[in-house]
Amino acid sequence: MDKAAAGKLVNLARLENRMDAAGLDAIVARTGINFTYLAGFAYPGTLARHLDLADSPRGVYVIWPRHGEPAIVTNSIAAGLPERDSWIDKIEVYAGYSEPPIERVAAVLAGMGLADGKVGFEQNFISAADWQHLSKALPKMSMLDCTAVMEDVRAVKTPGEIAMLRAGADLLDRAYLKHFPSARPGMKERELHAALVGECLATGCHFVHGILNSSRNTVSYGGESDFTFAAGDAIRTDYVAYLNGYPGHQSRCAVVGTPSAEQRREYHTIRDIYRACLDECRPGRTAGEVYDGVVGHFAAKGLRYHHMLAGHSVGCWWHQQEPVIARGSPRRLEAGMVIAMEPHIDHWHIQDMILVRPEGYELLSPLFNTDEIFACG
Repeated sequence: MDKAAAGKLVNLARLENRMDAAGLDAIVARTGINFTYLAGFAYPGTLARHLDLADSPRGVYVIWPRHGEPAIVTNSIAAGLPERDSWIDKIEVYAGYSEPPIERVAAVLAGMGLADGKVGFEQNFISAADWQHLSKALPKMSMLDCTAVMEDVRAVKTPGEIAMLRAGADLLDRAYLKHFPSARPGMKERELHAALVGECLATGCHFVHGILNSSRNTVSYGGESDFTFAAGDAIRTDYVAYLNGYPGHQSRCAVVGTPSAEQRREYHTIRDIYRACLDECRPGRTAGEVYDGVVGHFAAKGLRYHHMLAGHSVGCWWHQQEPVIARGSPRRLEAGMVIAMEPHIDHWHIQDMILVRPEGYELLSPLFNTDEIFACG
């Protein structure tokens, strides 16, 4: 393994510390989040979907021992990318569709001397059938849940991860800045959505997802449609653009044409509340305390905040990770965490990624100026 390369994106010291604390001899990563984090590259397109399906006959795994060299278990179709891009040298290739991947995982674990070790698996993702297979194939191996361990490891970012998130943020904001001016009366939501997604893909993203809708379209997560913009519509967005597996993740507001005085007033109110909420993200506070602070800032302006979350951490593969800024969450914020804060009401949805520091937060997505609402056209 190229340890220097791995150390740029994997918090190796924290990983080793948490594995020792949990008594783990190895971790087997199967989810897209943990596979990508430990393997150092992101599968695109069709190959990516096999990381999302727990029962895939072409599943891929990282086996990461506490001591010794890690290994990737993959199939012949998916082997080329780790051979080219991963910092892991040991690639075990099984025959997809004719050899169950879990059989090769068991064989590799035994070959690493872990047949009687304590091995962590993502219990929220590995199938019951695979769990049963491993229990029979390696009856002396202790199988433990490592989901919380890996969440804790990934939560504090390395400088390399922070640089990746900055790059993704800039790419997404450049797409907003380029295509918001094209929004005009009569344009379909799907046309603007396609332009934003296409721009992100053309400038380096592997995959992009998100939402965009007119303020008159009240089904905000119903998919971009043939609904057409009219003059004066506010535009709500919430996009995630993955650059080498790491997301740019921002929400920007705009109005088709010239914003009215009332729209400017509403936007300024939400903007000021939003920026006060960013100040709540300080090391030592629980995510639940930050959420309560958000509720308080809205209440001070006579508004009720009722959404299930006000923000979340971000990381590779899937943008919404722990800690989630939700009511009652006991997870504590630490310096080095990156939080995407998005306390919003209706279509006034501002969102940025911030780096939590002891002396105050640092904005990782500064390219798009949110002082005033963006006027399209």
